[in-house]
Amino acid sequence: MPVNPKIQYFLEQMNAMPAMPMEQLTPEAMRSTENSQLVAQQKEPVEKVEDRTIPLAGRDIPIRIYTPAGQTPFPALVFYHGGGWVVGSIESHDAICRELANLASCMVVSVEYRLAPEHKFPAAVEDAYEALEWVVSQADELGIDTDRIAVGGDSAGGNLATVACLIAKERSGPRVVHQLLLYPSAGPAADYPSMTENAEGYLLTRDMMGWFQRHYLNSPEDRHHPYLSPILSDELEGMPSATILTAQYDPLRDVGTAYAEKLQSHGVEVFHKNYDDLIHGFANFSSFVPEARDAVAEGASELKKAFEQ
Repeated sequence: MPVNPKIQYFLEQMNAMPAMPMEQLTPEAMRSTENSQLVAQQKEPVEKVEDRTIPLAGRDIPIRIYTPAGQTPFPALVFYHGGGWVVGSIESHDAICRELANLASCMVVSVEYRLAPEHKFPAAVEDAYEALEWVVSQADELGIDTDRIAVGGDSAGGNLATVACLIAKERSGPRVVHQLLLYPSAGPAADYPSMTENAEGYLLTRDMMGWFQRHYLNSPEDRHHPYLSPILSDELEGMPSATILTAQYDPLRDVGTAYAEKLQSHGVEVFHKNYDDLIHGFANFSSFVPEARDAVAEGASELKKAFEQ
C-alpha cells in the first residue's frame, strides 16, 4: 500500500525544500523549526488543562495535566513526548495529549523531561521515572486512581515510557497497568530491514536518527544499555501489558515489531498493529489525516480496555 495521499503531499512539499546538512544543524535550529510548525496543529477542547512544575531531586520540570469530563478519581496516562531526546516539548504534543484524554476518558500528565545535548543520557530516563513516581505520590491530590495508571509516548517518548516500566519493575516502584507505545525507539534499528527501506524521504531519516543519538549519548557503548535499548533487556517478564503501534514507512518499524514479539515471548500481553499507509510521527497528523486519527483512536481504545480490566 502506498503512503497515505495527504501525508504524501506533505512529504513532497517538505522534501522539495532546501535542507541544511545534518552535520551543520544545531539543536537550537532544529527546535526553532519545530516551533514554527506548531501553528498548524488543531487542538480539540478538553474539560481542563493545567500547567504545573514538579519538584524532583535537584531540579524542577514542567508538566501539563489534561482532565477529561467526568468525576474523579480518573485513570491516568503519564505521557512522554517524542523528538529524539533532543527536540519536542509538552507544547509540541499538546494536540495528541488532548485527543488521548478525550478518547480514553483518562487524565493525561505530559512530562517535559530534560533534553540533550544539555542533559545527556540518562537524564531523560531519570526524569521519566521520577515524574511517574511523583504522579503516583500525588494521586489523591490530582484525583487519580492509583490502580489505573499507565505510561505512554511516541518515538523517543515511547522509549522513555517502556524504560520507566522497566525501572519500576527493577526497583519495586509504582505499579503500571499498561504501556501505550507509538512507533517506539526500542533498540538498534540499524539491525533491521526497515532502516534501509525507509532510510530517507519519510520524515524521520537514518541520518536524523544518528544525529539524535550523537547528541543524546555519552558514548557508543550507551547503545547497549537497556535504558536506551529496552529490547536488549532480559528482564522483561512481568512488564505491564502493551499496545505497540508501528508504521510501514518508518525506519523504526521493524525494531518496534521485534520489541512487541520479545515482550510476548516473556509472557507480556501485547496488542501490536502496523499501519500500512502511515509514517513515523503519524500521531501529529491526526487532525488532518483521518487514517492517522483512526490509528490514535485504536491505541486509545486499547488503553481504555486496560483501564477497565
